[in-house]
Amino acid sequence: MIMTVEALPLDETFAVPADAAALDRAAAALRENGFVVHIVDTIADARSLLGELLPRDREIFTASSQTLELSGITADIDESGEYVSVRAKAGPPSADVWDTVRLGATPEVVVGSVHAVTEDGHLLAGSASGSQLAPYAAGAKLAYWVVGAQKIVPDVATGLRRIHSYSLPRESARLQERYNQTSFIGRILILEREAFPDRGHVILVREAAGF
Repeated sequence: MIMTVEALPLDETFAVPADAAALDRAAAALRENGFVVHIVDTIADARSLLGELLPRDREIFTASSQTLELSGITADIDESGEYVSVRAKAGPPSADVWDTVRLGATPEVVVGSVHAVTEDGHLLAGSASGSQLAPYAAGAKLAYWVVGAQKIVPDVATGLRRIHSYSLPRESARLQERYNQTSFIGRILILEREAFPDRGHVILVREAAGF
């Protein structure tokens, strides 16, 4: 059974950035779990840091993310001409959804976000189609996730609740306004540990970013 978005209350407590102690616990646990962690004060700082970290000679796929779009990071990568953008090389989006899924399945680099980070160092990402989950999990050789502090939660159970009671209603409201349609959660990826040294980079932003 798929729960309708209208049946889900919007839990605004998940919009509040975590305090410094919770952020530090999450950062320490992520590092223990094999992720590279960067902590910045603002989303503008995250954008600037990515400009220093991202390679200019490797294909980069930008996962669909309000964090990236609203901050200008998506435009930096896909429109500036400074990077080898997978989306720019592909041209206008195809009407065939499977073309989009395959487009981002195995890039050299993926840049995106997640919907929750737990204080014991796990990343949670929800998706309707799952198009961004393949490169997050293993398809990309390098992964960068930009994450606002409001996404830090105590544990996986709370992270799942955040996805369903905050991220999903917010995304559905956005789609309703723009395309007259809603969304649903079809797949959820939980990254507990990074197997490859220096592959997964988490940029934690002390302020709220995205949803």
